[in-house]
Amino acid sequence: MLELTESTLMENREILLPQLDRLRAMGIELSIDDFGTGFSSLAYLQFFPLNELKIDKSFVDHLVERASDRKIATAIIALGHAMKLDVLAEGVETEAQLEWLENLGIDRWQGYLRSRPVPADEFVKLLHVDNDSAPA
Repeated sequence: MLELTESTLMENREILLPQLDRLRAMGIELSIDDFGTGFSSLAYLQFFPLNELKIDKSFVDHLVERASDRKIATAIIALGHAMKLDVLAEGVETEAQLEWLENLGIDRWQGYLRSRPVPADEFVKLLHVDNDSAPA
């Protein structure tokens, strides 16, 4: 998955669009990061060959206590799904945030709840632990 920020896409759209089409043709999936925090022109979602939207951490941080953040997350999830895109939430740090997001229909998530950043050798160990505990 190649992630591009919303601002990068908008500022370089004429140059990037043909290249993004070629990447998609090669099987590389594309994600728009920081969605809803920059230009946010919904019309541009039609022009880029995306696979995924990411809900910015700024909306996840106070999801549990702020109805307005839940409404924004709900809208982004609904929009993404209507556009046949997966939706990922970034910055998930608590079980309560994850529970809300799962109830809202999030496809994937990332954040400190799963793991803090680790050096590469520790990451490889995490992969082995997950594979060893996976059901057969």
